[in-house]
Amino acid sequence: MATSAAVPVSRPGAVLGRAGGGLARGIAVGYLSLIVLVPLAALVWSSRSQGLHTFWHEVTKPEASSALKLTLGVSVLVAAFNAVTGTAIAWVLVRDSFPGKGIVNAVIDLPFALPTVVAGLVLLELYGPSSPFGVDVAFQRTGLVLALLFVTLPFVVRAVQPVLLELDREMEEAAESLGAGRLAVFRRIVFPNLLPAILSGVALAFARAVGEFGSVVLISGNIPFKTEVSSVYIAGQIESGNPAGAAAVSVLLLLISLGVLLAIGAFRHWRTRHDR
Repeated sequence: MATSAAVPVSRPGAVLGRAGGGLARGIAVGYLSLIVLVPLAALVWSSRSQGLHTFWHEVTKPEASSALKLTLGVSVLVAAFNAVTGTAIAWVLVRDSFPGKGIVNAVIDLPFALPTVVAGLVLLELYGPSSPFGVDVAFQRTGLVLALLFVTLPFVVRAVQPVLLELDREMEEAAESLGAGRLAVFRRIVFPNLLPAILSGVALAFARAVGEFGSVVLISGNIPFKTEVSSVYIAGQIESGNPAGAAAVSVLLLLISLGVLLAIGAFRHWRTRHDR
């Protein structure tokens, strides 16, 4: 007796689910391309419009090179400082209770909401020539660091905070009951779990510091070879009628920031897979 092969029947819900998923992916890719990929491609094309020789010439000009070195140096310093202070702030917000905790938690996000040029103006008034505290760091590299610390404050805090909230306290309590000190518990149990989040926050803080403009344009004074950072240098090249030079330095900053973000992402992926 012949047996008929079973014919798979597609469920309407599955078909609609696949169609909906494809539509969602199409919208996501289209939006990402329109908002991010196309402008970046145009920037790269503009930087290479006059050839690689011109690109290299523009990024190795003495003023461009000095601005780039200062930008990277200050950004690394700010990111490293944020790694320590951001982790400490997140720890206090999660593990401690104190009056005004909600206000402090809201203030952390203030640099996200405040226009950065306003932040620069406020910092100039507080720590400039007319400072009410008698502290004048305007037109100095110290002022640059201060401005970048302000705008990058939330990144490490907000990256570490949810990890601390989800961290299992029972492991820490068990280690302490076996005689481990608090420093040993933090170093062996807490810190390994926080490290990927800390590095993610550091990478974002570094990328933000590299491209920051509004908060530093006033307090830095934009003195070439002294306090001029790459973002201000790029703006100056555009104003002086050299868009190719501005695009070249912009692409270099883009590649550096993208490289840092990809490296941190690869480390997080490796660490997550290694811990399984």
